[in-house]
Amino acid sequence: MILENISSNKLFEGWHKQYTHSSSVLNCEMRFAIYLPPQANSSNPVPVMYWLSGLTCSDENFMQKAGAQKLAAELGIAIVAPDTSPRGENVADDKDKAYDLGLGAGFYLNATQAPWNKHYQMYDYIVNELPQLIEANFPVTKQRVISGHSMGGHGALTIGLRNPDLYQSISAFSPICNPINCAWGQKAFNAYLGDNIEDWKAYDSCELLAQQEKHQPILIDQGSNDSFLQDQLKPENLTAIANVNAQLNVFQLNIRDGYDHSYYFISSFIESHLRFHAANLGLIKNN
Repeated sequence: MILENISSNKLFEGWHKQYTHSSSVLNCEMRFAIYLPPQANSSNPVPVMYWLSGLTCSDENFMQKAGAQKLAAELGIAIVAPDTSPRGENVADDKDKAYDLGLGAGFYLNATQAPWNKHYQMYDYIVNELPQLIEANFPVTKQRVISGHSMGGHGALTIGLRNPDLYQSISAFSPICNPINCAWGQKAFNAYLGDNIEDWKAYDSCELLAQQEKHQPILIDQGSNDSFLQDQLKPENLTAIANVNAQLNVFQLNIRDGYDHSYYFISSFIESHLRFHAANLGLIKNN
């Protein structure tokens, strides 16, 4: 598979780069960003944190706003930030150009309904095609952790929980925790997956966590002043299931007083997430 490098910037002795490639899974051209820390080379490959962004975002939001690269450089962790949906003139979009469906709103699932199913196979892209591409072309190991924000937090939780053998830890900022019970999730799932709610459960972290006796360590940060907290995000539903399943030893939800849904919030706590993942990757003794 051919990669085209479209930008390169050196920072903290590592490199942030953007690439485009033709995706056979999504049937379109895709773009992703990667930060390679200074330790990464062919004789010293490094683990990867996959970051999934939220509604309306692209690969650029996290890399430009979160301030993660300095500590990633110190810890020796690569960061890969894919786009949030397929893109292109022939890719289906919401007829009203809504922000919460279609372009920029892939929800990290495999669509089964027309016209979405031709391109919207984001689950397979994130789990299979993109990591295979990264591991074949960059000095990284097969060790993966996953994180994300809002819709991307939903993606990180569901993808991580469904693939415990692939991701050693999961973290999220302001995730959509129970999409089958919120407007964002119901709209997207009905369009992408049809009206059978049983089909939605494969992409709902509450449903997935309820089925598991064991899971990877999970860290969630949520701002108390998040305008979407009550109606869309519902972290209390996920916490209740974690309590019932006695998973508190590996499940942590922090409610951060006064913080909102923005990258001001993410940049305030991203270092704790990187240290959390580094500990679970064995790079440091504790987080």
